[in-house]
Amino acid sequence: MTLYLILAAGLLAVLYGFVTRAGLMKASTGTERMNEIAGAIQEGAKAYLNKQYKTIAIVGVVVAILLFILFRNWIAPVGFILGAVLSGAAGYIGMLVSVQANVRTTEASRSSLGAGLKVAFKAGAITGMLVAGLALLGIAGFFWLLTEALGISYDSRDVIDGLISLSLGASLISVFARLGGGIFTKGADVGGDLVGKVEAGIPEDDPRNPATIADNVGDNVGDCAGMAADLFETYVVTLAATMVLAAILFAGDALGVLRRDMMMLPLAIGGVCIVTSIIGTFFVKLSKGSENVMGALYKGLIVTGVLSAAAIACVIYVMLGFGEIRGSDTLANPAGFSGMDLLVCSVIGLLITGLIVMITEFYTGTKYRPVKSVAEASESGHGTNVIQGLAVSMEATAVPALIIIAGIIATYSLGGLFGIAIAVTAMLGVAGMIVALDAFGPVTDNAGGIAEMAELDPEVRNTTDALDAVGNTTKAVTKGYAIGSAGLGALVLFAAYTQDIAFFSAQPGNPLTGAVADFSLTNPYVVVGLLFGGLLPYLFGAWAMQSVGRAAASIVEEVRRQFKSDPGIMKGTSRPDYAKAVDLLTGAAIKEMIKPSLLPILSPIALFFAVQLVGGTENALASLGAMLMGVIVTGLFVALSMTAGGGAWDNAKKYIEDGNHGGKGSEAHKAAVTGDTVGDPYKDTAGPAVNPMIKITNIIAILLLAVLAH
Repeated sequence: MTLYLILAAGLLAVLYGFVTRAGLMKASTGTERMNEIAGAIQEGAKAYLNKQYKTIAIVGVVVAILLFILFRNWIAPVGFILGAVLSGAAGYIGMLVSVQANVRTTEASRSSLGAGLKVAFKAGAITGMLVAGLALLGIAGFFWLLTEALGISYDSRDVIDGLISLSLGASLISVFARLGGGIFTKGADVGGDLVGKVEAGIPEDDPRNPATIADNVGDNVGDCAGMAADLFETYVVTLAATMVLAAILFAGDALGVLRRDMMMLPLAIGGVCIVTSIIGTFFVKLSKGSENVMGALYKGLIVTGVLSAAAIACVIYVMLGFGEIRGSDTLANPAGFSGMDLLVCSVIGLLITGLIVMITEFYTGTKYRPVKSVAEASESGHGTNVIQGLAVSMEATAVPALIIIAGIIATYSLGGLFGIAIAVTAMLGVAGMIVALDAFGPVTDNAGGIAEMAELDPEVRNTTDALDAVGNTTKAVTKGYAIGSAGLGALVLFAAYTQDIAFFSAQPGNPLTGAVADFSLTNPYVVVGLLFGGLLPYLFGAWAMQSVGRAAASIVEEVRRQFKSDPGIMKGTSRPDYAKAVDLLTGAAIKEMIKPSLLPILSPIALFFAVQLVGGTENALASLGAMLMGVIVTGLFVALSMTAGGGAWDNAKKYIEDGNHGGKGSEAHKAAVTGDTVGDPYKDTAGPAVNPMIKITNIIAILLLAVLAH
């Protein structure tokens, strides 16, 4: 019955998405010119994602065949395909809703700020609930198929390998979507800004800029589809890893009831948090006479968090009670934790979410010191803007890291590894509301672009700019949340890796029988693994940044060519060839995303077999485990730094454009545009793509163990 209720919660989220979308589609789309621009954005976004998914499908088919050959059954490849298809669907649907809502937000903004907020957030909520609903349906439905419909034992290796393969499918889509979408959007943004704002001196989203439509397309395929796939993957991976941990840690339960309940607990937490997230969406509205858009959004997030804590308490009480629970080994349960301890762990997870959101807003919001300091530094020139932006980006890693450290210590002391896993599960439980806040960003950004290109009254653009400024902060905030949850989720995956080694070592008749991995720092192979893992996020980030640079350079050349060949574009007497820029970027993004995406997939395999060749299997296992920890540690700091720094650069530019430090066209503004150009690939390409990169590395390592022991 518990499992059926969990599936019902997933269906409720999907139903909410479709019903809300039906209401959204009834909203007015404005003038003919507005519809023409919105149509071009929709067409470009669909064309890009269709081409991207065709490329990913080829890779997916190859991986599915390999899984079938390696595991010699259908469970792993079917799990992989299910994870990939649902992750792709979450991203694609999110993009479709975003490009349909942008013009409706513009039209609503013609009447009031509150009306614009209502439409834009409604679009974000649709995407958010579909992401959470599809993720929960995917993992709970697959678990039901294997354990209930087919009668496979809860802790069977087939079930565990199926859950990990499901995670691999979601991760593969996520890393491609994040990278490809990020390269597309920032190639258009950076290239368009360099020629339009800096060289030609025309405003952002000016219809004379041939890269304008591509820039608006990029907002949707990068920020909306990319973030949807990213948090879908984090949700699935975290829940799957927690279930795998439960299956191993509570395998000594003689009757199997505790093991079953512990495996279903993360699913139940996800289910009730979907309901609380839906309730929270109804609290997002401006108070009468208020213009505090961020406050309206936070109202919904706070309600969701408080209700989620109460709902999780009910779930734990009903499924486990608040009394003591005994695991099968000391690592699972250092001193015998209780149901109340797990509840406290989940509340800590929700508090970590709130604290990371607050800290990220502090470093990226226009009201606070970091952004103002970058804007002030712009008065001295381009170099000082970049120096201050880099300083802010590095400083912004400190407090989130301390919060995560405190969270790990507190939850481990209460509930061991499983306590950490439950805390991360609670964090991901509210992913529906978090994605809603993120998807709000590209919708409002596009709404402003449409207002500019359709030459609406300046007041409309002022309204959309107010929404867009908040949207910039919510995008940064949700990326901070995604990174924090990814780091803790990867730690759960690492725990699953170490427990898997112990599990396979105790099983007779496989190549890992009796293997003992020495993770001591006196083992040189551990140090090798740490260093190798630590370099991966930097190399991955470098390749992603270089890809954006090459894509932007191609757009710069194309825009210059159009300006030169047709002087009527700048005079406003002829229309630029927007489709050419979209097509050019589509090809560049698809081509550029392949090499960085293969890095986290091939690196664990290469390291394991290289060390095994010279140091044996046990040292290879230790080195691979150390590599995973190295990826988690440096990846967390690289992603946090890039995301916060990029957000600070972006909003410093907007702060100056609001009339501070000389306003638009001033020398400070030109310096801020340079800083924003550096920050764009930081916050929207390399930084966010490190998230799935961390997790896919861990998942490949766990699957490698399963293949070796199969």
